[in-house]
Amino acid sequence: MGGWAAAPWRLGGCSGRGGLRGAARRWGSSRPGAGDRAATLSDLLQSSVEAEEPGAAAARQERRCPREGTVLLFPGQGSQFVGMCRGLQQYPGVRDMYRLAEKVLGYDLLSLCLEGPRDALDRTQHCQPAVFVASLAAVEKLNHLQPEVVERCVAAAGYSVGEFAALVFAGALDFAEALYAVKVRAEAMQRASEAVPSGMLSVVGRREANYKFACLEARKHCESLGIENPVCTISNYLFPDSRVIAGHLQALEFLQENARKYYFKRTKMLPVSGAFHTRLMEPAVEPLAEVLKSIEIQKPLLCVYSNVDGKKYMHSKHIQKLLVKQVVSPVLWEQTMHSVYERKQGTEFPYTYEVGPGNQLGAILKQCNLKAWKQYKHVDALEDEEAAEI
Repeated sequence: MGGWAAAPWRLGGCSGRGGLRGAARRWGSSRPGAGDRAATLSDLLQSSVEAEEPGAAAARQERRCPREGTVLLFPGQGSQFVGMCRGLQQYPGVRDMYRLAEKVLGYDLLSLCLEGPRDALDRTQHCQPAVFVASLAAVEKLNHLQPEVVERCVAAAGYSVGEFAALVFAGALDFAEALYAVKVRAEAMQRASEAVPSGMLSVVGRREANYKFACLEARKHCESLGIENPVCTISNYLFPDSRVIAGHLQALEFLQENARKYYFKRTKMLPVSGAFHTRLMEPAVEPLAEVLKSIEIQKPLLCVYSNVDGKKYMHSKHIQKLLVKQVVSPVLWEQTMHSVYERKQGTEFPYTYEVGPGNQLGAILKQCNLKAWKQYKHVDALEDEEAAEI
């Protein structure tokens, strides 16, 4: 029996008591019947198996103090870099992970991550699967070096495509099936971004900044240029006084030229090819919706927070619906961070681990919640000697 036979992760629960809520899961496990519902995946998933530990749900029911629980954050597109995952193959399951990824994707993802070229890795269709797999490879590293961190995890959140990795970690999605969904999502978003000249503008504003009014005037400017139904809207809420605005390139150029008028302190075009998380991504909705209908989704074994509303996923249909809606909805990351770390005054904050390439989510957490950030650590997708200490 083939497949991915990495050591199972022990997943924490979110019942308030911490500990295990369900059986431990193995990478690459395909649930019974998944191949029947997804004929396109059947050949890829034949070798996958599901492993459970009897009695795991009752293994850890003791009450923990908040500090003993952990939170995992999974990065999104833009965190990738050539050379990521170098050295991670030494950890159990990582080589199997990339071998399975090559079968699902149809190309050598590991070589692309290690050797580039950069312009190929940065393409949406490649970087989304790359970040997804690299983040879960970083979890393997964390599980090998500090298994208690993984065992005590009570909540997870992922930024954009990182949400798929968070759901795999939480046992809601199978690794291979989720990767296939990410592949479909990334390719569809690539096509949508090439259809209209569009992009994303990172903005740091003063307290007086009115982002929605600025977007309205930018749309009017586009209409004066003859652009029908122009798009210019907030696509990412990062932290107080920081937003990403996405839409037609002419709208973003207008905002840069008039930054002082709208009390924007700094603006920077992001190195992406499209207006992600806006209605310009509508062509990607149906392909993703179709593939999500064809795979099995289970209720997460721990709290996973949605980008769409900043709240916990409640059940499988909820996940299926919001993962599709996320493609054309703004990423409410600031609101998500408030949900994850909301607690009574005086309650300790959990240790937070960002797993995967880059440490942008840690920088954002510092701006959203300084006290929570003080318990933050980064598990990089690099060799131990290059990665930040964990």
